[in-house]
Amino acid sequence: MKFSQVAIQLYTLRDFCKTAADFAVTMKKVREIGYTAVQISGVGPIPETEIVAICKAEGLVICATHENGAAILDETEKVIARLRALGTKLTAYPYPAGIDFDNPDHLNTLIKKLDIAGAKFRAAGMKLGYHNHANEFYRAAGGPTFLERVYAEISPENIVAELDTFWVQRGGGDVVDWVRRLKGRTPSIHLKDFKVAPNGDINFCEIGAGTLPFKRIIAEAEAGGCEWFIVEQDTCPSDPFVSIKQSLDYIKANLVS
Repeated sequence: MKFSQVAIQLYTLRDFCKTAADFAVTMKKVREIGYTAVQISGVGPIPETEIVAICKAEGLVICATHENGAAILDETEKVIARLRALGTKLTAYPYPAGIDFDNPDHLNTLIKKLDIAGAKFRAAGMKLGYHNHANEFYRAAGGPTFLERVYAEISPENIVAELDTFWVQRGGGDVVDWVRRLKGRTPSIHLKDFKVAPNGDINFCEIGAGTLPFKRIIAEAEAGGCEWFIVEQDTCPSDPFVSIKQSLDYIKANLVS
């Protein structure tokens, strides 16, 4: 993994990206910390032209986005236009909101809609990813998990993976195995560490402060052609800017080739 492939998922800094003025201050801090790329997510209603101008001024690449899931499925052309305006070709379906994982109709409909939307992104020269949480690992009546169905039933041309390392682990999956099995289909991956507290609680934490084997994860991702390694921390113990710096410092010292 090259340092230029490391990005920060702005959902981590969502409380500091609500207005254009806040966004500008935050992007300056992100660049000063050392990041050179960002994934747009959790940002307030800021015009795409302003987002692009602010990122360009700080020398930050917009590597990908997250978009509203319903918009991806039902207003695909609008999302495609937004990606064009932002100058990126990669987005991800962020969360299966409203999906009952015990309802086959819900799951079948979502798979069908993802396939249709993914084909539209492909026709536009873009890629639609699927960002997992833990619930996609729910297994009903001994059948396959929903995440297994997504990648088995939808063509790789229409859906790629945006594996989230924390949520794979939280769902009971083997992160290294999942990266390996999706070789060639994972243009981006969310690097998010997994920490077990003394009482057994599970917490988000900075990269290197948890239990995930990131050297093995990154080696498999690189072998599979991963382009972007995106740091994310859903919640931070105090100042998120301190957390994202700690993660980047660990990456620079231990994981960058």
